[in-house]
Amino acid sequence: MSVLLPNMADFDTIYELEDEEDEHVVSEEHLPRYCPEPVVMRGAGHITVFGLSNRFDTEFPSVLTGKVAPEEFKTSISRVNACLKKNLPVNVKWLLCGCLCCCCTVGCSLWPVICLNKRTRRSIQKLLEWENNRLYHKLGLHWKLSKRKCESSNMMEYVILIEFLPKYPIFRPD
Repeated sequence: MSVLLPNMADFDTIYELEDEEDEHVVSEEHLPRYCPEPVVMRGAGHITVFGLSNRFDTEFPSVLTGKVAPEEFKTSISRVNACLKKNLPVNVKWLLCGCLCCCCTVGCSLWPVICLNKRTRRSIQKLLEWENNRLYHKLGLHWKLSKRKCESSNMMEYVILIEFLPKYPIFRPD
């Protein structure tokens, strides 16, 4: 009685099947991924300069339960609020000064306010990116500052969007 053993050199070789059904394989970018709607954190302050409110509410949204600890959420919002608290009063002072001198300077006195507001937005975006890299990307979340239309008027406002990152199917081979 003889037993045929496979050649050990061919044991780990992966062969590509020549089959017509391979053309019907769907790539991963066409697979539907379940991703809930992003959480919108609107400004809750009493002063708004060029769409940027002076603070965001630290109340924990119930949608994030089980995704992030309420303490971490509150710490992140508090960091954003601290940045706004530091920068926005200066913007308001320049805005008042610019409005008083607007007629004499043909509107050029408002440029410092616009530049300061842009710098404030950039610092918040950098802060949110740091938070994302530190914690939220590991938890499947992405925070960003986004411009949205107000619900009550045609004005634009800046909100913090907390997006859920799509989960990739790990059971599919590379």
